[in-house]
Amino acid sequence: MEKILIIEDEEKLARFIELELVHEGYEVFKASDGKDGLSLFKARPFDLVLLDIMLPGISGIEVLRRIRQESDTPVILLTARDSVHDKVTGLDLGADDYVTKPFAIEELLARIRAILRKQKKNVLRFKDLVLDFNKREVYQKGDLIDLTKTEFEILYHLLLNKGMVLTREQLLQKVWGYDYLGETNTVDVYIRYLRAKIEEPYNEKVIQTVRGVGYIIKE
Repeated sequence: MEKILIIEDEEKLARFIELELVHEGYEVFKASDGKDGLSLFKARPFDLVLLDIMLPGISGIEVLRRIRQESDTPVILLTARDSVHDKVTGLDLGADDYVTKPFAIEELLARIRAILRKQKKNVLRFKDLVLDFNKREVYQKGDLIDLTKTEFEILYHLLLNKGMVLTREQLLQKVWGYDYLGETNTVDVYIRYLRAKIEEPYNEKVIQTVRGVGYIIKE
């Protein structure tokens, strides 16, 4: 279940958004000011933040700036109709989108779905394995795993196509390119490298072999 943090001081609006998001199947947390919002954000991972610009105490712009110092979590700004400067500043600081008040809840939900769909392609998970495509980082049970570029690309394509068998030829084309002239057993060698890093030290089975065909990651 995806977790969304709402940082909004208008209680009725925050509650309305919360009810709609819960109805859509999201897990929702709320804060009514910037200080509490930052504390909640640092306490647990979130998939997306809805951030009001006009907050008491710490402004939404400052909250965004602090979030971006440590995280790429998607942020949608909730802005007043005439706050053009704040919108531009927010986007420059790394906000992913903004919605102008008053807004239709259907528009907000659509923007949330669009950002989370994009995010799913960039952050891929399997059990305790996490691959962040933007940061080019892989974690297993919380440990940062040192992968080569080729190992990372193979794992990325297997995770991106989770539940589907990728043949050795498909992996060669995706990772090495269509003009690769080497042997298909090159893929097998790199799969062994990957298993030695993400499976064996953690007693985990991640990549399954489909004999005579290729490889798959599946539940």
